[in-house]
Amino acid sequence: QVQLVESGGGLVQAGGSLRLSCVASGNTFRGNIMGWYRQAPGKQRALVATITTGGSTYYADSVKGRFTISRDNAKNTVYLQMNSLKLEDTAVYCCNLQQGLNAYWGRGTQVTVSS
Repeated sequence: QVQLVESGGGLVQAGGSLRLSCVASGNTFRGNIMGWYRQAPGKQRALVATITTGGSTYYADSVKGRFTISRDNAKNTVYLQMNSLKLEDTAVYCCNLQQGLNAYWGRGTQVTVSS
């Protein structure tokens, strides 16, 4: 089993920045993909960004150029640096780890962007 714990959410004004962190513990191994998803009120969960253990990244078009995903493999931690935040970035952000055929999820952290 793998446990994921997110931190770093909060309330920020539009144009501001936040940094999310997600620590994975348990039976993790190399070759996994970690990422962030978000779910806004009344909307389906959507992919934000992913990163492999080798550092290859993927971003949703809506966050390209504003968000940066990174990871520290030694600490089993993935980060999401969010800059130039917009009102539409308001959502619950969930950490995801895909390992083999299994997918694990954190409970999420709320990000609220105010005007």
